[in-house]
Order: sequence, then C-alpha cells, then structure tokens
Amino acid sequence: MVGNIILYFVVALVITVFSVMAVTTKKILRAATYLLFVLLGAAVFYFQLGYEFLGAIQVAVYAGGIMVLFVFAILLTNKPNENENPLRSHRQVVGVIASVIGCGLLLWALFTMPMLATAEGTRSLSDALTSGPDITMKMIGEAFTGTEKYQYLLPFEAVSVLLLACIIGGVTVARKR
Repeated sequence: MVGNIILYFVVALVITVFSVMAVTTKKILRAATYLLFVLLGAAVFYFQLGYEFLGAIQVAVYAGGIMVLFVFAILLTNKPNENENPLRSHRQVVGVIASVIGCGLLLWALFTMPMLATAEGTRSLSDALTSGPDITMKMIGEAFTGTEKYQYLLPFEAVSVLLLACIIGGVTVARKR
C-alpha cells in the first residue's frame, strides 16, 4: 500500500516534469521524446490501477504508434539539424496566460457541466463526488460510447476524423518538399 502511494507520487512528478520540459524545449525532437515519457507514465498509472489492457494499449498505441507517427512527421516535414537556430517565441507571456485561462475553463466545465444521465437526472462531476449513488465503470463506458444526450461518441469520432485529416495533411506537405 505504501509502495503504491510512493510509486504514484514518483510517476506524477515524472509526468509533471516531462510535460513542462516537452512544452518548454526549443528542439522539436526532444519535445517528442519528452511526450513519450509522459505517455509511458500514464501507462504506469493504468497498470497501477489494475487496468492491464488499458496500460498495454497506452504503450502500444500511444507510446508506440502515435509517437512513431509524430517523429516521422517531424522528420518528413522538417529536417532537424543541431546547427540550426532554435525556435524562438516572442509571445510566451500570451501563451502562458492563454494556457492558464484554458485550464481554468476546462476545470470549470469538468466540475459544472452535466456528465452522466442517471435515473435521478443529469449529474455533474461535483454532484457525483459529493452525493448520490456511485458511478460505475459501466455508466462511464456507456457515456463515452453512447449517442444519446450527454454521451460522447460523436465528439470522439470527430476527433478521430480530425487526426486523420492531420495525417493526410502531413503526408501532402512532405510530398511537396
């Protein structure tokens, strides 16, 4: 039990450090490598929670496949060179302010927007945390894969189409070079 708590905090610290390093580094391949470590850390959380299948999918699909896709896209569209000038950003303050505002809006939406439709009506995350019957894994699964109101299959599929369009765009840009 104590070992799990220590492992949780170590992995959380590793994920936090590599996340910050991924967005602050000037080299794009290093950012992709740091992102790989973040994704592997998320897989450790899945394994720690006892979700071996999700952990294996996290390693195989995201840490493996998606990262390979990112690195190939970077190498095809931009020839990284150690001698080239690092990327410079003149609007870092604006980016930090936008990130803080975005995180605040995301947290507000997460805790106030209706998430699940139950027999008693719709419930937000803050309602679910403070009172009412427990939310089961089946309810969460139905919310993610359902097509009714307050279910999220359509946005999930829209994101997958967007990712497919990005891949096709990357290949098109790489062929024109």
